Amino acid sequence: MKPEEIAALLKEKFGAGIPESKLDGHLPFSAVEPGSIVEVCRFLHDDPRLMMDHLELLGGVDWKDRIEVVYIVYSMTHRHRYSLKCRLPRQEPKIHTVESIWRVANWHEREAYDMFGIVFEGHSDLRRILCPDDWVGYPLRKDYKYPTQYRDMPV
Repeated sequence: MKPEEIAALLKEKFGAGIPESKLDGHLPFSAVEPGSIVEVCRFLHDDPRLMMDHLELLGGVDWKDRIEVVYIVYSMTHRHRYSLKCRLPRQEPKIHTVESIWRVANWHEREAYDMFGIVFEGHSDLRRILCPDDWVGYPLRKDYKYPTQYRDMPV
């Protein structure tokens, strides 16, 4: 299925939950209202026309004025790829987990939490995955202040 067709299906099914789609460029995407992300992902995964059974990437992006969660999904059956983007506020970025749809989201979401401070509500085990448990801050945020020492050792 072509990106234009996927975007049209999403807009038809979710209306205002899909405020925009950008189909030109290397990675076509639809923006998704954060409250609709689980429904949209479930649709992409379960609909026989789409069958997006593989979550290639779930990552964070810091745009200074907002935090985005980017989902890249792929259908092993139909061999099409599509992206979703959810825009969250910088202060307390929260969105619901999609690990019930793609189990690998567990690790992706833990990394986005660890690096950007994005809280995935309903996640089964949301804790740091790359940094030590007592690490302060989120290293991939643009406003992150790099420590000069950790546990009395220079960094």
